[in-house]
Amino acid sequence: MTRTAWMLPFLAVLASAAQAQTNVPGDPYASDPVGIVTDPCPQHPNPTDGPGWEAWKLHMLTRDFAQACRYAAANQALANSRAPVRVVFMGDSITDNWIHSDAALFSEGVVDRGISGQTTPQMLARFRADVIALKPKAVHIMAGTNDVAGNTGAATIETVEGNIMTMAELARAHGIKVILASVPPAAAFPWSPSKQPVPQIAALNSWLRGYAKAEGFTYVDYFAALATPEGAMKPGLASDGVHPTAQGYAVMRPLALAAIAKTLGK
Repeated sequence: MTRTAWMLPFLAVLASAAQAQTNVPGDPYASDPVGIVTDPCPQHPNPTDGPGWEAWKLHMLTRDFAQACRYAAANQALANSRAPVRVVFMGDSITDNWIHSDAALFSEGVVDRGISGQTTPQMLARFRADVIALKPKAVHIMAGTNDVAGNTGAATIETVEGNIMTMAELARAHGIKVILASVPPAAAFPWSPSKQPVPQIAALNSWLRGYAKAEGFTYVDYFAALATPEGAMKPGLASDGVHPTAQGYAVMRPLALAAIAKTLGK
């Protein structure tokens, strides 16, 4: 069998996968003749309108994996305002929800850039647009929960750590100081019940603490303040064992402010 003949079945699979991605119902890019588009943020399919949730998830994973469009308009407005940015909070739903429970924290140059459900590769992919381009004095990175939950597939702990390291290194290269947050406690994930997160969260937090110390970054330990001795969220501090309630965020707030003050010196 020639090399070309051997590759034909493989190429057919790739072509089929590409066609499946192109044919997402409601895909605003479907008629675009090239993969690199001129309008990065057209209207996305509505998960409740026609295509449904599965098509919407496929669209997000294949067309806006990092959800870079989520904050595109807000980032442009912030740039146009020329308002100074002190700290950007980069994270997943725990960061995304924080502003709704404590809007006052996200004022005077403190900016929330959390996106629900995200894993570290997604955060890394949007780090330039949602952090570096805003030119903050510091970035607060809280990541890892959804990697442990397997939201974008299986990954080794070394891969997750590498994604966090790359975000921190990019920040430092651009003169942005780094605050690394612990992964908050969770004994189970309602959306991924087969996972047993306690030992993996413990391993990530041990690494985060050591990495922050070695690199001179600020480490903020939300886990210790929120966790039971078994590694679960303390009663009343989370709505589902993972996502903090207003009481949970009230516990986190002074720790965040202390970390910012330590990092920025005021």
